[in-house]
Amino acid sequence: MIATLTRPHSRLPARWLVIGVGLVVLASLAGLAVGPVSLPIGRVFLEVIDHIPFVRVHSGLSPRQADIVWQLRLPRVVMGLLVGAMLSVAGGAYQGAFRNPLADPYLLGVAAGAGLGATVVIVAGGTTRSGIVAPLPLAAFAGALVAVVLTYALGASGERRRSATSLVLAGVAVASFLTAVQTWVQQRKSDTIREVFTWILGRLTTASWHDVLILLPYVVVTSAILIACRRVLDVLSVGDDEASSLGVNVNQVRLVVVVAASLGTAAAVSVSGLIAFVGIIVPHTVRLLAGRSYRSILPLSLLFGAAFLAFTDLLARIVISPAELPIGVVTAFFGAPFFLIVLRSSRTSP
Repeated sequence: MIATLTRPHSRLPARWLVIGVGLVVLASLAGLAVGPVSLPIGRVFLEVIDHIPFVRVHSGLSPRQADIVWQLRLPRVVMGLLVGAMLSVAGGAYQGAFRNPLADPYLLGVAAGAGLGATVVIVAGGTTRSGIVAPLPLAAFAGALVAVVLTYALGASGERRRSATSLVLAGVAVASFLTAVQTWVQQRKSDTIREVFTWILGRLTTASWHDVLILLPYVVVTSAILIACRRVLDVLSVGDDEASSLGVNVNQVRLVVVVAASLGTAAAVSVSGLIAFVGIIVPHTVRLLAGRSYRSILPLSLLFGAAFLAFTDLLARIVISPAELPIGVVTAFFGAPFFLIVLRSSRTSP
């Protein structure tokens, strides 16, 4: 039986929960209203309200404007919310499982595996959708999972238990190897380099309801598993030996958290491309605002991460309008200095 650890101020702060929900709503409305065709945010809000069962209001939008909202912008906004929420909660879970403030969803080679899978499909010319399954997301998903399996197997070799340090080092090794293979495959057909880099830098421009429906079950299930483990992650924060003395099966808990976080991350990057630093920025911001307990960090990371990526996508759309920046460039612009701040604080803190 897994023991739990009671900490002061470990309850989910209602104030930050309300703020998180408000930011998600605001980011969603802004994402629906802003674009090449600007729409009044009030009318967009009424258009959304009009689709609630038993509610009838007139938004004032023309049929063409309504189609822009529901067929073009809403799938992109929902995709941004789902990807941001998944990467953020996975980042918080990784940091708790490995007791490493610099851990993020790409720690175990997820990004490298997904990038290799996507590159192979692009080079082979298989980016067009066939039937109900698109080969590019499927290959990226498979590559990410293979990378995690390799990392976990390598991290366990030569010792009886999988320590946090051995998994991190194995992830670095696997990521380096897969990145080298990806570069080799990419150079074999140089005319696809631009398409490969477009995917690697992340994009939500091609988001559709089909992609949303593919991603949604993974986000719901894996996020629920990670949030259910939030109390045990508080126990792991005191150290493996201490957690074991409290009745926690450390290896089992770490395996569950790593598999769930990696599965959700693989699903997210398979449809959105590689969007870095979200899993570092959001959990650390939540930790500064709402405390260090994972009972608060994981649920709030889900909300703040969704809002963060939706706002980031909005920024990517308007910075060089009518063109768009890759969303990965925008997150890296904020994430790189944030990473340095976290690295510095982790070195100076006890």
